Amino acid sequence: MAPMVNAAVTGPAKDRPRVLSGIQPTSGSFHLGNYLGAVRQWVDLQEQNDAFYMVVDLHAITVEQDPATLRENTRISVAQLLGAGLDPERCTLFVQSHVPEHAQLGWVMNCMTGFGEAARMTQFKDKSSKQGSDRTSVGLFTYPILQIADILLYQADAVPVGEDQRQHVELTRDLAERFNTRYAPTFTVPKPYILKETAKIFDLQDPTSKMSKSASSPKGLVSLLDEPKVSAKKFKSAVTDTDTVVSYDEENKAGVSNLLRIHSALSGQSIEQLVAHFEGKMYGALKTELAELFAEWVTPFQERTKSYLDDPAELDRVLGLGAEKAREVASETLATVYDRIGFLAPKR
Repeated sequence: MAPMVNAAVTGPAKDRPRVLSGIQPTSGSFHLGNYLGAVRQWVDLQEQNDAFYMVVDLHAITVEQDPATLRENTRISVAQLLGAGLDPERCTLFVQSHVPEHAQLGWVMNCMTGFGEAARMTQFKDKSSKQGSDRTSVGLFTYPILQIADILLYQADAVPVGEDQRQHVELTRDLAERFNTRYAPTFTVPKPYILKETAKIFDLQDPTSKMSKSASSPKGLVSLLDEPKVSAKKFKSAVTDTDTVVSYDEENKAGVSNLLRIHSALSGQSIEQLVAHFEGKMYGALKTELAELFAEWVTPFQERTKSYLDDPAELDRVLGLGAEKAREVASETLATVYDRIGFLAPKR
């Protein structure tokens, strides 16, 4: 992990490297790409790092949301994170809107960011081209700037993200350095932390496209809260190719390679071991074994998630403690920022 960068940063002293990441509550169920590409490494990182993880409901409203559905999905998202293995005793887990300092620092960072810098963000260009200018909100344009505030509030040393978010972390580094130079050393300059092996899980029906709630077809998306038999059917109908040999070749055998990558991530076996295991067997054997492996993993995950959803008081308690711990750090960072840019402090 990345070491601390600045000695003269605000906030309480860090005896371990600090990491921060977030996930949107825009659907009821996480999908397999969310888990293998992000959440699973969050669980591992909480053991040796001072980890801050949040459900980013402020980011979710860059597109229109039904209020009741957003509240429900936020609770389901928190329950799934706990079900996946996040431990409130080992990490700080909270909902973004429970910490108002995110929006407050977001405005400061908006005023530090050049229009051209924001316009170059590839995710905005991709999403806005699909939605059209009339349906694209200003919030979507400034989405990366709020993301910068999310990171800098907690003096994060590293940010676990997918490869497609690297550009946002680079802009975060630029803004942190700009503020530190213009005013005084204030922010830790973070580094991206990208898990190469399982950073990208692909659509089962279009193995050239990343598995995504917004882009994947229903048959290509493996939702973690679906009945295991529903997911088994999706694995068994996954697109492969006209060959029958189980081998790893991302360019020529994208579908089979995707299935091997998922199997490897869930089973812990290397790709080489799996290719040897399936030597002389056809694609059906790989698909069937993967479906069984997934069912074996997802069933206890679903049971743990349901136990939290069935105990709303405990869920509220966890979120209350998380928000309190997050605000302890975030409020001190924001107070330092406000002082250094010249805001008049309120009299108490």
